[in-house]
Amino acid sequence: MLIAMAIRALRGATTIDFDAADEVLKYTKELLRLMLERNDVDKDDLISILFTATDDIHAEFPAVAARELGLGDVPLMCARELAIANSTPFCIRVMMHLESSRARANMRHVYLRGAKGLRDDLPE
Repeated sequence: MLIAMAIRALRGATTIDFDAADEVLKYTKELLRLMLERNDVDKDDLISILFTATDDIHAEFPAVAARELGLGDVPLMCARELAIANSTPFCIRVMMHLESSRARANMRHVYLRGAKGLRDDLPE
């Protein structure tokens, strides 16, 4: 029996307490692990991962955390988040593109720490 696979985008975000490499790595790894675990995503299902960081983060690339988790052969890209007035400071956002048999409505997006309020409309 063939399982229908579709390309899906999985979203997530977290915050760090201050601009330091260990903060970026620690909380980005936590976010990536939870995104993969909650959605039962295998590394081979990943197509690419896009990271953005707010203007107040300069200490490290969030993609380094993915490489340290063994995702170095997945295409990774970092970009700067738009500098919008009153937006969440020290915020790292992630968009994973993957193949999945899950319906779009069943994807479990992950928002942690100070980023929880960014998408409070989504189920935990």
